[in-house]
Amino acid sequence: MRGFIRTLSITALALSPCALIAADVEKGFAAFNVGDYATSLAECQPLADEGNAAAQFCVGRLYANGFGVDMDDTKALYWYGAAADQGYPDAQYNLGVMHANGWGVEMSDDRAADFYRSAAVQGYIPAVMSLAEICHRGMGVKEDVVDAYAWYIVAAQLGNMDAELRRDAAAEDLTPEEQVNGQKMAEERLKAIDVESMQAGRFD
Repeated sequence: MRGFIRTLSITALALSPCALIAADVEKGFAAFNVGDYATSLAECQPLADEGNAAAQFCVGRLYANGFGVDMDDTKALYWYGAAADQGYPDAQYNLGVMHANGWGVEMSDDRAADFYRSAAVQGYIPAVMSLAEICHRGMGVKEDVVDAYAWYIVAAQLGNMDAELRRDAAAEDLTPEEQVNGQKMAEERLKAIDVESMQAGRFD
């Protein structure tokens, strides 16, 4: 299994609006989670071909890791890209990981940051954490501890315990006024996140 070198790796899946399609995608993800990659591909590939974003992400993940198929970064990028174009945050995040590590593409912190941000604004926790970290370090974006602090607050509010520690550490580098500004930024970002939607329909 390919390990994500420069970021966290957590996968989640939002339910498809079509119950029948969702059931098939759910079978594909359930098979993935028990290591039955042939069934996962068989369930998800036809739906991916039809344009289902969740299935496209599933197929991309198989090719990215070489599960049940030969590892193929080009195909992984294609299927992740198809899902990301539909706003699927899991795929956006994984594209960020691939760009951050130079898997199948030229390594680019700038491109990684763009993909992380697209997923982070939707409340996808791994992307929120990755974006906070690169803002804190100035990787692909201008170093901005206040911005990082705000994203750590968002991640903590979404239930990430590690974010609480990082939030508190970042706060030590900020003035009281900067902390207040970061808290206000976090509040605005949380208003735009459909937390229930992000938490619903997880298959793994």
